[in-house]
Amino acid sequence: MSMVSSAEQLRLALSEVVDPEIPAVSILDMGMVGEIQLSEAGTALVEILPTFSGCPALPIIAANVRERLSREPGVRSVEVSFVFDPIWTSDRISDEGRNRLREFGIAPAPLTRGRPLRMVQAQSVACPFCGSTRTVMENLFGPTPCRSIYRCVDCRNPFERFKAL
Repeated sequence: MSMVSSAEQLRLALSEVVDPEIPAVSILDMGMVGEIQLSEAGTALVEILPTFSGCPALPIIAANVRERLSREPGVRSVEVSFVFDPIWTSDRISDEGRNRLREFGIAPAPLTRGRPLRMVQAQSVACPFCGSTRTVMENLFGPTPCRSIYRCVDCRNPFERFKAL
């Protein structure tokens, strides 16, 4: 007989749900998973903090969360809600998530740690391919609203960078 899952086991299961736009990193590593509750009736309530309020991937993320958690012992239904309090910030990305972003070719946003964004955004951006900080922003607006396009002067590779939020 299988044991009923706990909220912590459900959280760990979400490490298998990847960001549809960046399949190298999970929604857990992106810091998108908020509160999780499991009722006695087997309903899993999951809060997701969107990286951007207009993110077109939100319906896909919700469907993937429901599909993954519905396979957990004791889960009869899954309800996903998108919440904006607390607000998602780039500081929520885990160290593992930052490493996976670099390996995927995306520079993670710098840690703000409460500093004003203008100070953080003025920092040099390291190329995820060669590590050089001789990089230039080519376009503030990348393929999604939360990323910008950069180019490395040394290795000449273009790359994306998460915006600090």
